[in-house]
Order: sequence, then C-alpha cells, then structure tokens
Amino acid sequence: MGCNQNCGLLTGTIIGAALAILGGILIPVGNNLVEDTVKKETVIEKGTTAYENFLVPGSPIYRQFWLFDVQNPEDVMANGSTPILQQKGPYTYRMRYMPKENIIEHEDGTLSYFLRNIFLFEPDMSVGTENDTVTTVNLAVVAAPVLYPNTVQLLNMFIQQSKSKFLQTRTVKEILWGYEDPFLKLIPIQSIDKVVGVFYPLNDTSDGPYRIYSGKNNISRTGIIHSYKNNRTVEYWQSYCAMVNGTDAASFHPFVDKSEVLYFFSADICRSMSATFDTEKTVKEILLYRFPISPMAFASVDINPDNICFCNEMELSRNCSIRGILDVSSCKGGKPVYITLPHFLQVSEEFFQYVEGLKPNMEEHRTFLDVEPITGLTMHFAKRLQLNLMVQPNSKITVLKNIKHRFLFPILWLNETAVISDEKAELFRSKVTDKIKLLNIIQIVLITLGSVMFLGFLIAFFACKRKSPK
Repeated sequence: MGCNQNCGLLTGTIIGAALAILGGILIPVGNNLVEDTVKKETVIEKGTTAYENFLVPGSPIYRQFWLFDVQNPEDVMANGSTPILQQKGPYTYRMRYMPKENIIEHEDGTLSYFLRNIFLFEPDMSVGTENDTVTTVNLAVVAAPVLYPNTVQLLNMFIQQSKSKFLQTRTVKEILWGYEDPFLKLIPIQSIDKVVGVFYPLNDTSDGPYRIYSGKNNISRTGIIHSYKNNRTVEYWQSYCAMVNGTDAASFHPFVDKSEVLYFFSADICRSMSATFDTEKTVKEILLYRFPISPMAFASVDINPDNICFCNEMELSRNCSIRGILDVSSCKGGKPVYITLPHFLQVSEEFFQYVEGLKPNMEEHRTFLDVEPITGLTMHFAKRLQLNLMVQPNSKITVLKNIKHRFLFPILWLNETAVISDEKAELFRSKVTDKIKLLNIIQIVLITLGSVMFLGFLIAFFACKRKSPK
C-alpha cells in the first residue's frame, strides 16, 4: 500500500514537471508560430490580409475641412485691419474608397500602382452643405503678383476691370475644388488656367506611380516606398530633404518597437515626415502604439539643423529661425502656399499678431498614427494640416495697397482621419489578438498547474516517505 501510494505521488510529480516544461516549451514555439503567421499575412501579395488592406483600406477614410471665415472684411480691405477669423466646419468628404489602379508586381519584390483621388461629400457628417459661403482671401489676386511679378501693372488693370477685391465670398465647393475666376478670365493668355481652388485640380485625378516593397524578400521593408513618380527624390527640396522615405503611413513592418522612428511620405506636402512613440492607446479592445509627428519636423534650424534644406524663403523665415512653417510654394506651382499645423500650433508667436481668432490645441490639432505593433497596421490616424497663403502689400496693385504687413493668411485646416471599423476590429481580434491571448493563457495555465502539481506531489511524496516504517 505504501509503495503504491509513493508511486502515485511520484507519478503526479513527474506529470506536474512535464506540464510545467510543456508550458515553458510553448513560449518559444508559440511565439515562433505567431511570428511566422504574422510575417506571412503582412507580406503585400495576393491572398494575404495585408494585400486586401493595400488594395482598398479596411477602414473608411475621411477628410474634414474647417474653413476660416473673415468676420470684418470691409474693415480689412478699407483700413488694412487685422482679419478676425472664425472657423466653419467640418465639411466632410469620403476618400480612398476606390481600389488602387494599374497594380504591377515586379520580380524584385516591389509593387507599383496609381492612387485615385476622389472626394465624395458626406452631408450627414458635415455642418452644412457645399453651398455654404465663406469670406476668405482672393486666391487669384494674391497669387498672381507672385507668379507674374513683371506684369503687375497689367494685372492691376485686369483686377480693376473684373471688380475683384482682396477678400471674396465663395461657396465651400468653389474654394475647395475650383471656380472660374473673373480676373483671370480677362487675361488673354491661353496657357494661364482660368480656374482656381485650394485643391484644384486634385479631385478625380490619379497620383503616382508609387512603387513599394512588398516585404516578400525582406519583411522589415514592407510597405516602404521604393520610388514616387519613378524617382527616389522629389525636386522641391535640396539634399537629403528631397528623399522619399518610409511608407504611405497606412502600414509599417510587423513587430513595431516603441524605440523606433517611423517615417512616412505625404504627397500633400511633398515631403517625408517622422513620428516617434508617445503612449499606448486602446481602440476597440486592440492595443495600439501612438506615434505623433515629431516636434522636430517643423522646428527652426537653430533647434533642428537638419531642417536647413526645407528652408527656401529667407525673408519670411527670418533666415530659417522661425518655427512651425513649411514653404511648399515650389511644389504648388510657385503659388505662395505655406503649411502649418492647425491654428498655428507650434508656430512662432509673432505670426499670431497678424490674425485674430486662432486657438491652437495640442489634442485637436496635432497629427498622429495609432499603429498595431504586431502587424504594423495603422488602425487609427489623424493627419492635420493648415493651408495658408502668404499675403504682402503691393503699391502697384490697388486692392493690395492697404495691406500693412507681410503675413500668412489662414485659409483652412484639414483632418484626414480613419479608425478601424467595428467589423474589421472584431475580425482582427478573432484572427490575431484572441489567438495570442489564448496561447498566453494556455502557457500560464500549464506552467502554473504543472509547478503546483510538481511541488505539491513532491512534498507529499517526501512526507509519506518519512512516515512510512523502515
């Protein structure tokens, strides 16, 4: 009887040890299994989850616009007073809902494609209709003297004939997507486009070709842009600033680490940007890493010397000492367009003296990416930018004579945003998160149960052995 009892306790001890060892073995085996599965599904090739998300984003993407409406237009035009601005919005458009076009898979493990730009107005997600009116700067009147500085007297004549003013009232649709300008219509030069608009002629056009790495040959390069418009650089900047770096921000390589700097390219501002880890976020029960744009991206040269090659305009930038402003006129056909964060967030204080009504807020106005670290997919993001036109007095243009200072005139700010849908989140949890959780639970249960059994039966075995008669 004593022998049977001891044998049973010894057997239990061995089983406990085996369970604990099995649990320990499952850790590297399970991790390798997860890693192999994730690597397979994140390669951008037909049949993978990554390819489906590449073809058409799994989450609806919207671009919201807030337009700045001038509250004191007559005072501004007659006396050169400071414009008092009030934002109107959002006016929301659905985008990126069309599949990528002309997709070609290359033998070197890259894919090339064109991106279709179509914007569909969403009235239920907007504060009003596209026919709402906004009083803002006259795009043609302000840009023409900069584009054609040797013909200002002639331009002034056409401006007066058309009765154009420094400020104008237009519909949201006209300001965003274009209108035939009465002043430009009078200019008898065929090559000058008579239509102007902040995003004209972007709507219903194709951008590219983009060429990206699929990750098939090297998983760490998944989604990285190989070339844009058949070039590794853009022509608008000098030196390393012209490099096309990173992905399109829709995804990154799998197994993203908090210590990484994530790079992405934005055709909207014709340059690459970087983002660094800030905090963890949970969106629809999925753990994400938040990577906001680095404050160094728009920093002045004295803070970030690497930004010297983004500085094209010495006068307004005070020899590149101004922070928060990006001169993109070179990639906007010479038009005096400048990019900032919304409401002049992180812009040098002196620019606030020329306009009233701006209220920068870090939470509402910064750009960030929420990246799922295992797959590298961006499941929530907000790209927020403000478009400004550089205005300056011109004694030869009657409607610009009363302007007292050279300053940036905010036209609008946008928020391009998306968050993973409930359906896609549930699918991701069932395919990835829940399986990893289950694997972890099994590992913990086996190790815990095995350790308890091993210690319990081992202690009982020695206790029985001491009690048994010699």
